[in-house]
Amino acid sequence: MRILVTGAKGQLGRELVHVLNTAASDIGSIGMAYLNAEITETDIDEADIGNADVVNTLLQVEQPEIIFNCAAMTNVDGCETDYQGAMRGNAMGPGNLAVAAEKIGAKLVHISTDYVFPGDGTVPYCEWDTCNPKTVYGKSKLLGEQYVLQRCSQSFIVRTAWLYGAWGNNFVKTMLKLGKEQSEIKVVDDQRGNPTNANDLVHHMLKIALTKNYGIYHCSGEGECSWYDFSVKIMELAGLSCKVNPCTSAEFLRPAPRPKFSSLDNLMLKTTVGNEMRPWQDALKNYLEKVTEN
Repeated sequence: MRILVTGAKGQLGRELVHVLNTAASDIGSIGMAYLNAEITETDIDEADIGNADVVNTLLQVEQPEIIFNCAAMTNVDGCETDYQGAMRGNAMGPGNLAVAAEKIGAKLVHISTDYVFPGDGTVPYCEWDTCNPKTVYGKSKLLGEQYVLQRCSQSFIVRTAWLYGAWGNNFVKTMLKLGKEQSEIKVVDDQRGNPTNANDLVHHMLKIALTKNYGIYHCSGEGECSWYDFSVKIMELAGLSCKVNPCTSAEFLRPAPRPKFSSLDNLMLKTTVGNEMRPWQDALKNYLEKVTEN
C-alpha cells in the first residue's frame, strides 16, 4: 500500500508515521493491509498543499492509495488576523488535495476540529449537528471540510479536540512544565471538551481509512471535563505537587473566543468500525507513563 502523509512534521503526522512504522498503537495492532506500506511524508517546506500545481504533481508522482491530511494552520489566535493563511492552509489546501485525490482514485482522510461548532451546547455534538463556527479558524476548517466532501468521492472527515501527543507542543506538556516550575497556577474551568490522545486518534484514522464508510466522524477521548479538571488530573497522575486553581475565561483575554462547550459524541465510530477511544483519564495515564519512561 502506498500512503501519503501531509503535515508529517506536526504532532499528529509524526504520531501517524510512528504507528504505521511500528504496526501498532497503544490500543492494539493496526490492519494487516498497512504492513510494509510505502509511506511518503511531506510538510509545508517540501510541498505546500495551498498550491494546486504542487499538489497535483505530488500525487501524480507518488500515486498514493490513501492520503492522510494532517496539515493545517492550527494557531487559533493567529487565524483571527491572518485570514489568507487560514484560508490557504485550512480550506484551499484540503480542497486541492481532494481534487487531486479524485483524479487518481485515492482515499482522503482529512482531520478537522470541534471549532466548527458554535461551542454553546449542553450535550455532546453529533456528526449531524449544525455547524456554526465563531472563529476564523473554525470557519476556515469548516470550509475545508466542505471542499473535501464536495470534491473527493472517497473522503473521510475526522473531527477531534484537545489533542496531545508525544511530539510537538501541547497542553499536557505545558502543564507538566509549569507543574515542575511553579507551586501554584490558574486554569480556566468554564470551557468543557474531550482530551484526546493522538495515539488513540491515529488508531481510528487507520481503521476508518480501510472502509468505504465515507463521510464525517467524531473521534475524541471518551468523557468530558474542563481544562481545570484536565490540569488537576495531569498533576495528580504525574505526581506533581503544583496546586491548580480554577478561574474564568475572562481572566485570559485572547483574540479568538474559545468554545464554552464543544464535547463531541463519537456516534459514527459506534455505528461503523467501533468506538475504541479510551476514557480520557485512562489515555492520559498511559501517555504520562510513556513520557516518564522516556
